[in-house]
Amino acid sequence: MWEEAWRVFTLGDYNTRVVMAGTGLLGLAAGVVGVFLVLRKRALLSDAVSHATLPGVVLAFWVSIALGMTGRSLPVLLSGAAVTGLLGMGAIVALRRYSPIKDDAALAIVLSVFFGAGIALFGMVQNVEGVHAAGLTDFIYGKTASMLLSDTLAIGAVALGVCGITVALFKEFRLLCFDEAFAAVQGWPVLRLDLLLMGLIVLVTVIGLQAVGLILVVALLIIPPVTARLWTHRLGTMTMLSGLFGMLGAGTGSLVSALFERMPSGALIVLSASGFFFLSLMFGTEGGVVPRLWRRARLRRRIRRQHLLRRVWEMREQTGRRHFHARGLVERHGWLPAIAALELRAARRAGIVRRINDTEWELTPLGEREAARAVRNHRLWELYLITHADVAPSHVDSDADRIEHVLDPEMIRELEELLARERETVPPPSPHRLDAPPDGGGNGR
Repeated sequence: MWEEAWRVFTLGDYNTRVVMAGTGLLGLAAGVVGVFLVLRKRALLSDAVSHATLPGVVLAFWVSIALGMTGRSLPVLLSGAAVTGLLGMGAIVALRRYSPIKDDAALAIVLSVFFGAGIALFGMVQNVEGVHAAGLTDFIYGKTASMLLSDTLAIGAVALGVCGITVALFKEFRLLCFDEAFAAVQGWPVLRLDLLLMGLIVLVTVIGLQAVGLILVVALLIIPPVTARLWTHRLGTMTMLSGLFGMLGAGTGSLVSALFERMPSGALIVLSASGFFFLSLMFGTEGGVVPRLWRRARLRRRIRRQHLLRRVWEMREQTGRRHFHARGLVERHGWLPAIAALELRAARRAGIVRRINDTEWELTPLGEREAARAVRNHRLWELYLITHADVAPSHVDSDADRIEHVLDPEMIRELEELLARERETVPPPSPHRLDAPPDGGGNGR
């Protein structure tokens, strides 16, 4: 068993090399062109087109039998799949453009009608005496292990052609995805570009029938782009990552299917791609769960630290003393003693406060600068809300507290210019202290 596993992983078998090359190129093409399908919000289009290929496969089988052929010619069957796939795509476009039917309804109608017709034709073929149509089921569920070198060469030619067209028209497809109306105003042939993009989807769907089948080929077009989007928002990087994830998913699934007999290759390819998706969902730098939780935790720590610095500054304004007591955070601002002690220890480790004695603390030079910046941003926003948003001074503190933590230098400059205030190195006085006494909720501005 170990010898067989080593032979599979080192690609020692000829058939393994052929299958790996074919499925890898298929995953690459599907990942590259699938990015634009996802960005166009037409993920279900590939599902409808893939199901629309079934009647074409069966009709091509009938035609080849009528012409005296074996009915197993892959180019003939794929040509029939391409014809009905294009017809299904055209039906979707026509329903969207020339009828009041919405996109989701058009996709559902085309999918169900074409797939129903395919199943009906398939049943008719099976009931004809002397006609053996068992091989047609491979186009429904896929049969990667039966791929020949000619199949891999055909997949490679189509896949490289699809990738080449996508790269050549990258900026046009990008404009089509992000601002179709602007592209039309600028004179770009939006309809032709859209039809070309969907034609590429049909090509990838057709060449994927042999590997994963018409039911699962949609996964290769959707899962890699969604996986790549969890790592980046730059379209060029997303396209390259999507192609890479498509290759990795297809290659891994093919290797696993070669290790275990009687395991469906198409399903394993989809499960492998799904594995990369779930890993990216957890750890992707742009949309992963763990990085998002980490960024939220950092934001909460920063907010708590800014609250601490602001309260210390305000206590100094009220008492006139540079030193402050931890109990002041409890008595004046309603903090729990455990919370106050925790925040002071964290601030001490960060070097913004230091202990004077058992009961007193003071700000370090770094803490002075950070506290002045936090108070200044808070009060600038308060002044803006009072002056331009008609917020009552007695209620402005809580409103400003929701936004002050995300103010960047450019926004601060705009606030200063809008309020016609000089650039100050110290925070302005509290704008609502003269109008209303501190509330009893512990904010005390």
